[in-house]
Amino acid sequence: MGKKLIQVERLSKKFKDQVALKDISFSVHAGEIFGFLGPSGSGKTTTIKILTGQLAQSSGRAFVLNNAVEQIDESIYEQIGIVTDNSGLYDRLTVYNNLVAFAKLLNVDKKRIDFLLKRVGLFEHKNKMAKNLSKGMKQRLILSRAMLHQPKVLFLDEPTSGLDPVTTEAIHALLLELKENGTAIFLTTHNMEEATKLCDSVALLNDGLIVEHDTPKALTLKYNQDKRYQVLLKNEKEVNVAHSAESIQQINHWLLNDELLTIHSCEPNLEQVFLEVTGRELV
Repeated sequence: MGKKLIQVERLSKKFKDQVALKDISFSVHAGEIFGFLGPSGSGKTTTIKILTGQLAQSSGRAFVLNNAVEQIDESIYEQIGIVTDNSGLYDRLTVYNNLVAFAKLLNVDKKRIDFLLKRVGLFEHKNKMAKNLSKGMKQRLILSRAMLHQPKVLFLDEPTSGLDPVTTEAIHALLLELKENGTAIFLTTHNMEEATKLCDSVALLNDGLIVEHDTPKALTLKYNQDKRYQVLLKNEKEVNVAHSAESIQQINHWLLNDELLTIHSCEPNLEQVFLEVTGRELV
């Protein structure tokens, strides 16, 4: 794991009588995708706004690239990418010229523009005005802009929401490339399959509190209280068996007699873990 690029220490935020964040702590390292997961209204976007200098915390400390968030130097934004629900575009510019404008600001070679547009499926639409793009196409353009300068830290708030599976897969591949190149990625998503696939570690947020924090695999194993296995036999019969000495003997019998096609453990997924921990659905 690389050096810490985001450090949060006992961070809290209050809006009048409402507590949005309650004493949360975590860190994100270079080359790590950190999933910040929770239902709407749990404090995810508030955290991003604090970490990017858009909102002041009520208490606690937070650092991005060793800069205290309440005293962020404007030059740091050249090393940060941000995608949130209020990220905008220049509607009267083409897809290509939207990225040219930011390439000039960030001193990025224009060759990278075509590379990104091809990767997110917008190359054939490069001359289309941004105002004429569909919602999904606008989201892809915003993502391209955030990744244009290969930032050291990338904040993504529901980045693949509304995108088709093919485009989502292309975005995932790009994010994994950024991770391999040392970018720290702070990701919020409602898609637990996405989080399981991409994230090195996840924090489960509920009512402003981090209720669990570990790797996706460690969390699903931790809450695998009733160990069972799903077995598919050659006669197409599906059998759900408990973890016991008798079951082991039965599975061994199927194996020796070449009757077993597949076997899968039945640990819960991240969404089921979240439901168990909080009693709330990720909506």
